[in-house]
Amino acid sequence: MGFEMSAGWLMAGMIVSTVGMGLFMYGKKQLRMPQLFMGIVMMVYPAFVASPLLILVLCGALSGGLWAAVRAGY
Repeated sequence: MGFEMSAGWLMAGMIVSTVGMGLFMYGKKQLRMPQLFMGIVMMVYPAFVASPLLILVLCGALSGGLWAAVRAGY
C-alpha cells in the first residue's frame, strides 16, 4: 500500500489542519489545555494518514472526544 498525494487528501488535510490551528490559537490564548492539545494533534496527524476519508473520520472522532472532555469539566 503506497502513499499518494491526491487532491482529496490535500483538501482534507488542509481543512483539518486549519481547524487544528484555530483550536491551538484559542487554547493558547485562553490557557485551555484540552483545546491546545487537540489543536496540536489535529495539525499533525493528517501528515501520517493516507486516506482523505480516514482523516475526516478521525477529525470527527477527535472533535467528539474534545466536546466530551470539555463537557466533563476538563
